[in-house]
Amino acid sequence: MDRAKRQRALTLLPICLALAFSLTALGSSHWCEGTRRMTKPLCQDPLGGLNCIHFSQAKGSSGREDDGNQAVQYIWEMGDDKFIQRRFHVGLWQSCEESLNSTDEQCRSFWSIIPTEEQGVLWLSIGAEVLDIFLMLTSALFLGSRVSFHSSGFNWLKVDASVAILMVLAGLLGMVAHIMYTTIFQITVNLGPEDWRPQTWDYGWSYCLAWGSFALCMAVSVVAMSRYTTAHLEYTEEQRAQKGRQYSQDCSPELDASKKVWQTRAVPIPTGHALVNVLGHPGAPGKVSVC
Repeated sequence: MDRAKRQRALTLLPICLALAFSLTALGSSHWCEGTRRMTKPLCQDPLGGLNCIHFSQAKGSSGREDDGNQAVQYIWEMGDDKFIQRRFHVGLWQSCEESLNSTDEQCRSFWSIIPTEEQGVLWLSIGAEVLDIFLMLTSALFLGSRVSFHSSGFNWLKVDASVAILMVLAGLLGMVAHIMYTTIFQITVNLGPEDWRPQTWDYGWSYCLAWGSFALCMAVSVVAMSRYTTAHLEYTEEQRAQKGRQYSQDCSPELDASKKVWQTRAVPIPTGHALVNVLGHPGAPGKVSVC
């Protein structure tokens, strides 16, 4: 493998890594993470919990146990003790939060949480993410196919230019998609349903992967464009050098003939002919005869 193919094979690594980051972020629900404050549920244990007492446990006059309609619970927790913090995480597709009585999570669609007027913006964000992935996949396939087969120098220039354009477009689309999603989430935090609004939140690892994919796209585009500029200059200089050598080879017979003429010091002078200087230059060694 020559040097050019080796460089382009190494370029495939960050492209594939950026593609993997975007695919993982697209399917993940950890773009934003945080906690939500909610009131503790009433004691469900018939014997009472640690901080509550069931007042009525006696049997009714009919001999049957009371159905619990008149039961009273006394809870002496006050202030922040009446609330619990439940962790949640949100992605492009769904929002999940911890379950109270098990280690499972309760998930619901993110579409049902965001305001209705912002759903179109979320569609645009998802569409930009999908198009971003498509452009990166196209760049990887195009560069991989060119590395696998032999190509001339001019074709390599086309490969570098195409990869640079595709990757910069992918990076810009990803950036726009991430900004739109951030705006939608912040609007949902302020205007979303009361049973979902978080108390504290921050960006998750999926959001970091998405921006990491953007950084890789821009880095690959800069490297590809730099290599294209350098290779284009080298290719142009090589073409000029070839044309110069060809021109010198075509003109060499004429130059040799003229050199022989100018190197001739004198010609025979017939009797009765005057002598004049060549081209009117005094002291010129070459002489010709004139009638």
